[in-house]
Amino acid sequence: MNNLSSPAMPLGSPLYEQIKHALLTALAHGEWKQGDAIPPEKILAERFGVSIGTLRKAIDELAAENILVRHQGRGTYVAVHTRNPHFFKFFRIVRQDGKKAYPATQLMRFRRVRAAAPVREKLGLASGAHVFEFNNVLSLNGDVVMVDEICLPEALFPNMTEQQLRERPSTLYSLYQDAFGVNVIGTDERLRTGAAGPTHAQWLGVAEGQPLLQIRRVAYSYHGMPVEWRVSHVNTEAYEYLGQEHTTIS
Repeated sequence: MNNLSSPAMPLGSPLYEQIKHALLTALAHGEWKQGDAIPPEKILAERFGVSIGTLRKAIDELAAENILVRHQGRGTYVAVHTRNPHFFKFFRIVRQDGKKAYPATQLMRFRRVRAAAPVREKLGLASGAHVFEFNNVLSLNGDVVMVDEICLPEALFPNMTEQQLRERPSTLYSLYQDAFGVNVIGTDERLRTGAAGPTHAQWLGVAEGQPLLQIRRVAYSYHGMPVEWRVSHVNTEAYEYLGQEHTTIS
């Protein structure tokens, strides 16, 4: 069997979890890229020295996490970030009547800076590391709703330019994937309340000091590697944060 312990895998983990870990490692190393079909289950089972059932259980979990996508009769593929329902897995601001919409984005500021200590902590960066820092203003249904402050490690996004951000044809996470080979597969979000400072008030068209919802997000790639630190400031007068949706079975 191939080495399934790099990076570290907890001792005594079920075999299917070890196989899932190995598949994630292959993805992290770029063995299969976005939109690629992974090898057939029989070939992968032989590669890892496990049964088809064990391999299938690992793939089922990756499919449930939207890392892989099954296409009936065609095989299993590495998921691609596109304008589809999976977008709303990461974008959770909706109008208070429940209407979802894709945001229109305006880039307000872009620069390369030395990462401050809080950013280094969130992204696991060494002292002296640089990040690309930029601000977006997002509108929904014609309403200016939120401001994003985003920091990306320069090491993962080398030579990123303001033009790339302004001219990206699809979502931001799609740009990460297409241009830099960085796949966002999960996020950790924490909610706070805050007040609009002078710049945010101007960009959002609200009074300085108005209460805003603050969403603090770390985005992760394979094996829990942090790839983005984002703080979103949301005007909740007509919009709200939609938590994880659950399907009711009756």
